[in-house]
Amino acid sequence: MLPSTPQFFYAAAIALLATAALPLSAEECPDRRNWAVALRVDNDLFGGRGQDQGYSNGLQVTAVSPNIANYRDDPCLSLAARSLNGYLDWLQPGAFSRRNMVVSMQHALYTPADKTVVNVLPDDRPYAAALLFSVGYNAREGNSLRASHLRLGVVGPAAYGQEVQDAWHKLIGVSRFKGWDNQLHNEPVFQFVHERLQKHVFAPPSGAGLGQDFIWHWGGALGNFGTHVNAGFEWRLGWRLPDDFGSAPLRPAGENAAPRTGAGVDQGWGGHLFVNMDSRWVLRDITLDGNTFRSSHHVDKKKFVSDLGFGLAVTYDNWKFALARYFRTREFDEQRERPVYGSFTIGRRF
Repeated sequence: MLPSTPQFFYAAAIALLATAALPLSAEECPDRRNWAVALRVDNDLFGGRGQDQGYSNGLQVTAVSPNIANYRDDPCLSLAARSLNGYLDWLQPGAFSRRNMVVSMQHALYTPADKTVVNVLPDDRPYAAALLFSVGYNAREGNSLRASHLRLGVVGPAAYGQEVQDAWHKLIGVSRFKGWDNQLHNEPVFQFVHERLQKHVFAPPSGAGLGQDFIWHWGGALGNFGTHVNAGFEWRLGWRLPDDFGSAPLRPAGENAAPRTGAGVDQGWGGHLFVNMDSRWVLRDITLDGNTFRSSHHVDKKKFVSDLGFGLAVTYDNWKFALARYFRTREFDEQRERPVYGSFTIGRRF
């Protein structure tokens, strides 16, 4: 049964992602043009240090609904999305003036530093691949935001990490990693992620010229994929700041996924610089701790991990582009280098 299980999961998740991003007609959903789709690519080779290790590569496709009145019968949601929401009412926020829905698919690769060794490297992290499907609900009241996301997926060979990495390395002419036979075993994973965010806007307000804002956040995650408590901030400075809650694509409300207060779509050019930081108290990370229910390769992880990032985001009409570089503290005891990786995001509202 195992070979068919990931194929069924992929087909079902992709179908739901596609149908959730198809609102009904303009007559039933006047706000349908404010649906958004974003593609994010993370890679340690973009970090500028020639690294090819740790969180080696990530790919995520996200669909974001326009502001909706409710999650069960709003005409701006597809039938598939409304049907799903009937089972996830415990995730959905209560009384907020603005809310939306987010669905995404994510693929992530984690590798040790030495790609030439066939056997297990006891002092380096395990080979791991993850394929995750996420459903999220964001609720906004003024400059306060609440985000709750549920992630379901699989870690192990069923995520096809070796196949994806080998194909990419062949395309760019880089030698492949030889130790994928030692990767984590297949394991279904889940994770519940919740964050609260508060934005402080300094004059002039967002969208009115050169301005700045400061966004702080706190929250946590629970699940066999990862369990942690986190807190951090983002500071932005630029021209016509977007009406969202930050440009950090790795977090649940990042990259234009928050409900908006303004009507219509953005027009003209805008751009800003951003600096963000997130610190986590990590209780579990399957990519370091190994499989939950079976013996597998694992390392002694660090309990406290921080990310510091900076970058540039540019908006033009319905488009948004963001480039970022992230520096992470060491994640386990024997890690030789501090991880550095880059991220590129392209998004569009329709």
